[in-house]
Amino acid sequence: MPDITVHTYEVRPHLGRHQVLDPRSLAYRRRYDGQPLRATAWEPRIPVLDQQNLQAQGIRTAAYGLDYDVDALASCTGNAATALISTLLDKQQAAAAGLHTGDARAAEEWAINLYAQATGLDQWHDQTWPSEDCGSSGLGVAKALRARGLIDQYGHATTAAELCALLQTGPVLMGLPWHAAFTQTDDPDGLIDTDPHWADSTLEGGHEVCVIALDAVSFSAGQLVPDHTVLRFRNSWGSTWADRGDGRMRLSTYLALRDAIDVVQPRLDAR
Repeated sequence: MPDITVHTYEVRPHLGRHQVLDPRSLAYRRRYDGQPLRATAWEPRIPVLDQQNLQAQGIRTAAYGLDYDVDALASCTGNAATALISTLLDKQQAAAAGLHTGDARAAEEWAINLYAQATGLDQWHDQTWPSEDCGSSGLGVAKALRARGLIDQYGHATTAAELCALLQTGPVLMGLPWHAAFTQTDDPDGLIDTDPHWADSTLEGGHEVCVIALDAVSFSAGQLVPDHTVLRFRNSWGSTWADRGDGRMRLSTYLALRDAIDVVQPRLDAR
């Protein structure tokens, strides 16, 4: 077993991310080289996914070998990675991979299967789904995408500037601790950190999202201004959550949580 760092969270039906840091993988950190940082966006080609309300979507988890159907899965890693890969593949490439971009139910089922594969590649524990809804990691689901031949490589960011630089070239997977204030956001723009006391709210678990945009970038004296630099992410709780399924967070919130966050960018450089 490699010398990895693992921080596990209580797994809930809508929250299933664990933080896994592998120094061999982090060696592929993409350092910020001073390039210009501009607002940019990468829109998924699939509908907003929902890892909850599965039965209402016509998804029967008993078909995966369970004795009964469940209505939600801790499959946020698979859902976030499915949103991300849909931005890298065109419609024909996605269809060849079995991902039908116009069919929300089929895309959710694809995400569930990707989650299952990621749990098997998370070698730091012995549990896998569907035997156990055990959660997964951003690293595990990046490995699953690579095992399917859908990406060439993946790199990491560990600083705010590196994160913003990665977003210049494509979306990223972000795993973070998820507080109750984030879930309960009622901001019309989907900002999850409008409550100045969000850090005091209950830590509900770990969550994986797909960061799809750098909505705003602010500089002062050549330095990023975290309170006025805004990330937008695609969540997997349906289109009624936050801003039609998307959330936003200030870069200052990323910095406050940075030690418990992991950022990985699956890439497809060879077309």
